[in-house]
Amino acid sequence: MPKIIAQRRLVPNLHLIEVEAPETARAAKPGQFVILMADERGERIPLSIADWNVARGTVTSVFMVVGSTSQKLARLKAGDEIPVLVGPLGRPSEIGSFGTVVLAAGCYGIGALWPTARALRRAGNRIITLLDVKASYLLYWDDRYRKVSERMLISSRDPGVGGGEYISGKIGELAKTEKIDRVIAVGCAALMRSVTETTRPHGIRTIVSLNPIMVDGTGLCGACRCTAEGKTKFACVDGPDFDGHQVDWNELFLRRKAYFDEEIQSLCRWEKENLP
Repeated sequence: MPKIIAQRRLVPNLHLIEVEAPETARAAKPGQFVILMADERGERIPLSIADWNVARGTVTSVFMVVGSTSQKLARLKAGDEIPVLVGPLGRPSEIGSFGTVVLAAGCYGIGALWPTARALRRAGNRIITLLDVKASYLLYWDDRYRKVSERMLISSRDPGVGGGEYISGKIGELAKTEKIDRVIAVGCAALMRSVTETTRPHGIRTIVSLNPIMVDGTGLCGACRCTAEGKTKFACVDGPDFDGHQVDWNELFLRRKAYFDEEIQSLCRWEKENLP
């Protein structure tokens, strides 16, 4: 079974996990994801690939502790094994020489967008990075992004970090002062929709990485279906990257809430059985 090489908390409620998976590491590309299980009785959950190391034969993901499965995952330690890790899955992100690219990321999206940032820089693009955090203690990997970015901006509701401005305001300012050829946004659905609606009137191509409910990751179950370009798509095999201006965001939000009550009930049962 896949062995955990490292598992640690990056910032409050966000954890890094590095798992031994040589074949996945050799095949991984920016924008792809893996599906894993925390234990044999658990559910399958998708996690974006935040990094990989071919020499070590490992893949790394950053995840948020939300429900019972992510709680279980956060309690595992180096040396523990997990029953399932499948991947890489999904279509890789498009990498090319686009010009000036704005990377907008928040929460677990900061980790997920890193491989794309690195690849775009190597392809000769001018990178402007905008990281969205609620407060300074939630910021991580900014040192990595500074190495590949010509400009580095922080958006935060904390006035002491990034001027206390929402990410849409920062994107709007950039659109007025920079010739932006592409925006790539990764994070929660609210962040991605906010960025998309801000770039829409400027006609800037905006790519988002959708995160609907997912089960098998191969297009068979249909749980991750969404609407883009007026057609039904499966985020696992048609994505996860889509043109944000073509996504039906209202439908996506409704589908993400479909099992909210059941997730809360599962978490409550798990905490009652496992926490003192």
